Formats: sequence, structure tokens, C-alpha cells
Amino acid sequence: MTSTAPLSVGVIGLGAMGRPIAEYLLKAGHPTTVLDLDAEAVATVVGQGATATDKLAEIADNDLVLIVVPTDADVREVCLGEDGLLSNPRAGSVWMINASVTPQTCADIAAAAASVEVDVLDGALTGGVRGADAGEINLLVGGDAAVLERIRPGLDPWCKAVHHLGDLGAGQVGKTVNNMCHWIQIAGVHESLLLGQRLGVAPSKLRAALADSPAQSRTVAEIDQMRFTWWKKDIDNAHVMAEPIGYEMPVTDLVYSLMPGITVDRIAKLVHDEDPDA
Repeated sequence: MTSTAPLSVGVIGLGAMGRPIAEYLLKAGHPTTVLDLDAEAVATVVGQGATATDKLAEIADNDLVLIVVPTDADVREVCLGEDGLLSNPRAGSVWMINASVTPQTCADIAAAAASVEVDVLDGALTGGVRGADAGEINLLVGGDAAVLERIRPGLDPWCKAVHHLGDLGAGQVGKTVNNMCHWIQIAGVHESLLLGQRLGVAPSKLRAALADSPAQSRTVAEIDQMRFTWWKKDIDNAHVMAEPIGYEMPVTDLVYSLMPGITVDRIAKLVHDEDPDA
């Protein structure tokens, strides 16, 4: 049975995903320490009861450390840098890599952490900014299942679902699969709605009709609310993972070539029945 005892949690990164995660942890009664370069974001969560620090060594002194930073390089610096988490490890602590990174980065961090009796999980975040704001992240986890169960109380306040996908790195595989589906759908919905518009049917009416058809999806319903920030990084990561196994991704490659022309402004015009090419 999963314990309901509060965990002490450190949150590294208070961006669009990390800030609401910290806020939900505080609401659930978990002592939460935060670190971010954005003073305003730090002040926001400190005002809700968080403790702030500018030292990763202090963040490391928690039951659970959530690493919510953007890139592989950031994760490596946070964990393995000169003044990183590894400089003051707490035996029995769990570090969860919530960034979208490669399985190799997860493996390298875990190997270093194991020598100081720290467990590492990768917990990829899906659900986007709106999911984070609502406390409804769908978490894709790789690593030891027993370790995952041990830190569940620190996940439940901000997750609607937690999926254990397998060994360390499996969460990143799951996130990459999710990302491929996401960007492929965005390109497909853009092209389809634009065809409809060119043939004289308003995209607003088409979306309403599609809501009652087998083509209905979250992408169709919410494409005008989505940010297109990370498509290049996401597809690059997919290529990094696919190359060693010789797996070709022709559809993904096509989407990679199309995404520079699919912008937030362009989608906004399209769904409001304006010609995005006018």
C-alpha cells in the first residue's frame, strides 16, 4: 500500500510545468524547496509556503527531487555539475528526471547516483501547460517499480495518471512516442482544415462537425490553444533514439520539414476562418 505521509520535495525549474507542480505539492502539504533563476517565479511559490534556495546541494537534501529543466545539457549540469546534486547526495533520496531527454542521459545520471545510494527515475510529462495548471499531468515513468511506489505521494497531487512503462529510460521512449503522435497530428490537422477552407467550408464549421466524427481528437479540439515551442527538440530526440536501431521515420521526417511553416499565428487565423496565406 502506498504511504500517504508527506514527502519533502525539491523542485528544480519553475517554468510553465515546474511552477504548478510545486504549487500542487504545497497544497497537498508536502514541504517543498524550490530553485530557479527567475526571481518572480520563486517569489510566487514562496508566497504559497515554499522554501527557496539557490544551492543545488540544499535541494538534494529531500526525499524526492524533481528535475524540471529543458535539455539534456541542463539535466547533466544540475545532477553532475561541480555544485550539482551529486555534490551533496542524500542516501535514499529519489531523483526524478522530468525533462524530455534521451535514455542515455538517464542512464548516465543513474549510474553516478547509484554510487551514493540515490535512486533515479525518468518521469516524462505529458498533458502540456494546461495539464500542469489543472494538476492533471499524465506521467510516463521508467525505472524501478518499487522506487516509484515509494514516492507516489509526491506525484499524486499533480498527476491524473502515472504509467510505469518499464526500465529506466522507458518514460523517455513513451514521451517520444507521444511527441511523434502530437506533431504528426498537428501537421495533419493543419493540412486538412486548410484543404477544407480552400474548398469553401469554414474551418470553424469543420471542427464542430469533426467533434461528432471518428476524426475527433484533442488536437482537433485544442490546436488553437497549443504552443509549438519544442517540435524541433522533440523530433531531434526521436532521431537520436531511432538511429542506433536503424529505424526510419518517413512521416516524422516530412513533419520535420513542415513544422517551420505551421505557427501559432497561422493556426489562429485558420480556426477563425481567416485565410492564413492572405
